[in-house]
Amino acid sequence: MAIRDVRAQLFDAAERVVLRDGPSALTSRAVTTEAGCAKGVLHRHFADFDDFLAELVLDRITRIDQQAGALRESAGTGTVVGNLAEALSAVFGSLAVAIVSLVIFRDELRARLRQHRPTGVPLLAEATAMIAGYLTAERDLGRVRDDADIDSLAPTLIGAGHLLFADRTAAPPETAAVTAVVITVVAGALAR
Repeated sequence: MAIRDVRAQLFDAAERVVLRDGPSALTSRAVTTEAGCAKGVLHRHFADFDDFLAELVLDRITRIDQQAGALRESAGTGTVVGNLAEALSAVFGSLAVAIVSLVIFRDELRARLRQHRPTGVPLLAEATAMIAGYLTAERDLGRVRDDADIDSLAPTLIGAGHLLFADRTAAPPETAAVTAVVITVVAGALAR
């Protein structure tokens, strides 16, 4: 029986396994069992399991790139703090924390990703660029101070967000906790 959109089905299955059981539980058998298909299906569509994982990470990076566009378009609307808190929750409330663990956990995966992303930790680097792009747009609109150090603010927000969401077994942090971190990081950078 033919499976529609095999890649998406396998990626979604991998996401469920990682979120439920952690990166160490992610194997080709776990993915295909979760997807309800034969193990050979994965190997027909990907050179090997690390190729599958690299494509999974790149697919999730594409999602962050899409979020970045939406976040930049939100510049000038709502509040800077609210927009940033929402963006951090969207990035880290998804698979990002588990993917970062997976990238750190698997040497071969990191090596393959370096072919596409030579610097930074994949997903975190793109999320940092997303935040920097948004802060730059807000600076251009006068809602962030001209002298704000965006190159320091963006990675600080991503690092703090990652730490807030890092415990995959606990409930995600409350919106108020995310907002408090954002306020602490950007308070001095906001235009009066």
